[in-house]
Amino acid sequence: MAKADLLIIDDEAQIRKLLSITLQSNGYTVRHASTAKEGLITAATHPPDLIILDLGLPDEDGHTILKKLREWFTNPVIILSVQNSESDVIKALDNGANDYLSKPFRTGELLARIRSALRTSVLEESKPVIICDDLQIDLAERTVKKNDELVKLTATEYALLALFAKNEGKVLTHQYLLRDIWGPGYINQSQYLRVFIAQLRKKIEKDPNRPEIIVTESGIGYRFICKEQ
Repeated sequence: MAKADLLIIDDEAQIRKLLSITLQSNGYTVRHASTAKEGLITAATHPPDLIILDLGLPDEDGHTILKKLREWFTNPVIILSVQNSESDVIKALDNGANDYLSKPFRTGELLARIRSALRTSVLEESKPVIICDDLQIDLAERTVKKNDELVKLTATEYALLALFAKNEGKVLTHQYLLRDIWGPGYINQSQYLRVFIAQLRKKIEKDPNRPEIIVTESGIGYRFICKEQ
């Protein structure tokens, strides 16, 4: 099966070269742009399956570019940047980035994040039933099974788990989760989230004290990790 078309938007020539060599050697088709303007034009004229975006572009702030892309571009966007403060990460994720890696980066980790993001973008169409080791989530039937036994979830617990499953591999911020599940008036009520995450972990994790499915991203949010059988 043919691999995806990727677009790199980064002003560093060495990074573009390194990424191009790495990605092409792994079967991806790669285009690249060195400015925000060039990146937006390339994304519009040759829509890629995934964009790797640097925040420190010379002609426009990367956060602004991300917002512009999200007005029409629905495929995954991974941020790759030296700007790695907690506020930058949260801002990018809340603005629609699927993932965030800091420079310098490990190529193996980047490739894994790319695979995860591409898998997520077609999840609902191709996999209405998500199987993660001994956990089975049926999005069509709205049921959850563990070791083939039905797991009893409240409506809120299911909504939270389904949101995670649909965004497998993507970091979801505290505010994103609170806004999506409880509404805009609850974005500062992090205690709601902690309580329901703890309840979910007790029901789906092998060891709730050492979670492997709903993993904490310290100070930012949570990531759903699916280990397929």
